[in-house]
Order: sequence, then structure tokens, then C-alpha cells
Amino acid sequence: MRNLVTDVAGISVGHAGDDHLISGVTALVFDHPAVASVDIRGGASGSRESDLLLPERLVEHVDAIILSGGSAFGLDAASGAMAALAKTGRGYAVGPARVPIVPAAILFDLLNGGNKAWGDYPPYRELGAAAVTAAGRDFTLGSVGAGLGATIADLKGGLGSASAIAAAGQTIGALAAVNAVGRVTMGDSLHFWAAPFEIDSEFGGHGLPPDLVPATTTLALKGGIGQSTTLAVIATDATLTKTQCRQLAMMAQDGLARAIYPVHTLHDGDTVFAAATGHRPAPRDAGEMTLLGALAANTLARAIARAIHEAANDKGSPLLPSYRQKWGR
Repeated sequence: MRNLVTDVAGISVGHAGDDHLISGVTALVFDHPAVASVDIRGGASGSRESDLLLPERLVEHVDAIILSGGSAFGLDAASGAMAALAKTGRGYAVGPARVPIVPAAILFDLLNGGNKAWGDYPPYRELGAAAVTAAGRDFTLGSVGAGLGATIADLKGGLGSASAIAAAGQTIGALAAVNAVGRVTMGDSLHFWAAPFEIDSEFGGHGLPPDLVPATTTLALKGGIGQSTTLAVIATDATLTKTQCRQLAMMAQDGLARAIYPVHTLHDGDTVFAAATGHRPAPRDAGEMTLLGALAANTLARAIARAIHEAANDKGSPLLPSYRQKWGR
């Protein structure tokens, strides 16, 4: 187990970024088309092919999922990902034609100090193709890919991941690009809201603070409307229907609430994709599906905390300190 979303069989992840732009793209690529759905909350979302993922829509499977910086400009990353996948023969068959199915979601990082004077068109199409090409089982966390230019209320944001195994044997993996309007730590402290769910000191092992004082829940917000968002993918090796993936995404949204305060605001466009690669049997009953969803939420909370814990300021936004700059290791 790598404690990464790629612990789920049939998944690879790749990053591409531009340190001068201070923005990038992360691609989650499936070895074979996977069943997928999505749950979107908050008031400032940006996505592509999200309607296609509703249970009543025709197409059941996707080839990749793209998380990108760049606000609406970043939606171009999906076009580059499609082009890279098409070269390998991937895609939904329509007669002799094949169309790679690549849902995407974006976060706002246009005001983070990077050089956004990109000329006639933004570079996200090329970054999307490069992220797909770079996809593998091992990948780095922190200030990379879609998390390169991310920020939260008081710290550098980033890209995180985590995994777990359910009691029935299914693997759950989470991938998160954290650019939230709120905090991931409890007030102005080194303690993460996700501390109760931490495994093996994966984000410092600091636990909960000895005293919960009113300052712990003091609200701190970043920027204005439309300048934030946390993007996530929950994946499992279980065999799920599209409707079950939708339910998994809905339950996994609780992971954002366990790790970010506040969350699902008018400022955020929080989006959680859920995908099933089908390498293991389906849940035996509703109870087993419920436990899988609960574990997905916990795993996503851990991935969010890891994103902030692993962020660095040697690249990415210089406007805020990283967690390690502020608190050390």
C-alpha cells in the first residue's frame, strides 16, 4: 500500500505544471474504462462532462478524470487529455469513431502571483496531455499538478492522496486538490480538523489540541466569491453501478466537512468524482455499501490534510506560508 489513490487496482496518476504560471493539471487515468459519477456542492463550481455522469445519462464509463488549475481556462486541459488518450485508441465507440470520455473540474488560482500573461491561448491543453502521458502508479504530493497554485485561508494549498481497505476487502483511494476558502487546521494551530481519522502519523501525528477553545472555530476566509474550490476523486476496486458511484460521491463529500472549516460555501465549487474499476465483487448489501461510503469520507479527509501537510513554497504561490514553513515537520 502506497497510501495513494493508485492502491486501487487499475488507476494511474500524472501531474504537469508550470512554475512560472504557478498552476498545473493532475490526471487520473484508468487502465480500462471505469464506471463513474459525481457530486457537486458549493456556489462556484466549474466542470466539464459532469452532466454526463448523472445516473440517467447514456454513457456509463470514463477513461480519465482531470483536475486543473486555471479557473475556466483550465477546462482546456480535458481536450489535451482526450488527444493523448485518442492516440492510444481509447474512447467511447460510436461506429468506427472513438471519443475518450474525460470529465474535468477546475479550481481558481489566477490571483496567486504567477504569470498568467499566456498570450493568445492558455497552456492547459498541453498540460492536460502531459499529465496523461506522465501517469503512473507512484506520484508526488503537495505543490504539484492541480495543487501547484492552490491556497487556503491561511496556508499554501496542495494535492493530497490517501487509501484504505474496507472490512469486506475493497480498496478505497482518494485524491484531492485543496484550494478551499476555509481552513484545514483548527484555528491558528498545527492541529488538523481531520486528526481523528489520521493513520500512522501521515500528516504529522499531532492529534487533537488539549483544549478546544472558542478560537479553534474562529472563521477565516480567503478571497472573494469564485476564488476557491476543493476537487476530489474517490475510487474503489469494487464493482459498482453508476447510481452507486453517485451515492459514494455524495457520502464522500462528508470528508470535506471533516477536514475543512467552513466548507460548501458560496465561494467554493466543491466537486467529488467517484469511480469504480470493478476488480472486486460488488457490495453484498446496503450495509456493506454504507460502510464503503463512510470509509470513503474518512479517506478523503485524510487526503485533504496530507495535501496541506506536504505543500511547499519553493514553487507555487509565494503569498502564503506552507504548513511546514509555519510549523516545521
